[in-house]
Amino acid sequence: MSNSRKKYEWYRHHAWAGLGLLSVFLAIRYFIFISNLISLPILFALIFYILISLAYTYKYSTALSEETTEQSERMEAEIEKARLKLEKKRLKAEVKARKKGKS
Repeated sequence: MSNSRKKYEWYRHHAWAGLGLLSVFLAIRYFIFISNLISLPILFALIFYILISLAYTYKYSTALSEETTEQSERMEAEIEKARLKLEKKRLKAEVKARKKGKS
């Protein structure tokens, strides 16, 4: 896994974690009264945390397209290798059949 891919996964994880924390905090705030002096800074901090994580997730999302390109190139190389192998077998069998026909 490339370094960019790891960073993408890390920031994506933190974006989701921030959303989870925000949801839990808002649920707790719904059932228990928490002063705005306490809750607003916490809300803004969580929102800031989520936005930063989302921004970095977007920044490193190019790693996904690079990885798919590498995978498709590897698959094409494997297919070409298998095709050449089959062609070699076919030619070998053809030579063998010609030798058999001459004797």
